[in-house]
Amino acid sequence: MDEQICGCGGRGRSAFRRPSRRLRLFVRWANEAGCTVRVDAMGNIFACRPGLRNDLPAVITGSHGYSQPAGGKFDGIYGLLAGIEVLRTLNDLDIQTERPIEVVNWTNEEGSRFAPAMISSGVFAGVYDLEYGLSCQDAQGVTMGQALQEIGYAGPHPVGGQSIHAAFELHIEQGPILEAAGIDIGVVTGAQGQRWFEVEFTGRSAHAGTTPMSQRLDAGLGMARVMELVNQLGVDQGEEGRATVIWSSNFGHRFRFMPLP
Repeated sequence: MDEQICGCGGRGRSAFRRPSRRLRLFVRWANEAGCTVRVDAMGNIFACRPGLRNDLPAVITGSHGYSQPAGGKFDGIYGLLAGIEVLRTLNDLDIQTERPIEVVNWTNEEGSRFAPAMISSGVFAGVYDLEYGLSCQDAQGVTMGQALQEIGYAGPHPVGGQSIHAAFELHIEQGPILEAAGIDIGVVTGAQGQRWFEVEFTGRSAHAGTTPMSQRLDAGLGMARVMELVNQLGVDQGEEGRATVIWSSNFGHRFRFMPLP
């Protein structure tokens, strides 16, 4: 698996950065497990093990092959490997399931190269249309559609439009809760409802040695106060609360942040 050592520590697998070997390996393992493989127009890869009733909606599992910038060795890829291992185990035990089973490799799920996150699965679910998904750009202006064409994974199959009987994903915990509790495994019972807000602070340049405090307009000070208030919003919600500020600056005069409750 191609991995990059990240400057902030840890390992990451960025979308479409020398990815062909990794994707070909997943496809080869799926074929060896007796699966048929299809790739849709967003680059999502579906490895299907047939069942006794292929007219029934499939049971799906899987995850994403591309991680967050420093997501670690097992971010996403753990669920893909587990799905392939399930298929191999069923084959070894000569178990034939009633429904087909599909292992899904969602493209760019973390959104670390092409924002927003979950764009390919979002197109699959009908949250976004295909044109929007393929038009998402990275920091260099490369669209997702161009990147998929470059690596040969702009698939011929339509995105979505199929029923799913049940879906399972094995994933490492992104937070510290299980480790702190000394528990090896947990089952997710709910998902967070995210809200993103973008606010821009614009300050006013002034001479630090001569401008009175009463006549200053400090964008950084305003942002610091809002950051503290946003953080308190999360604290006030107890164990279920989350509030995060992401900021960028332009010569110290302009700041943006996004609280995520």
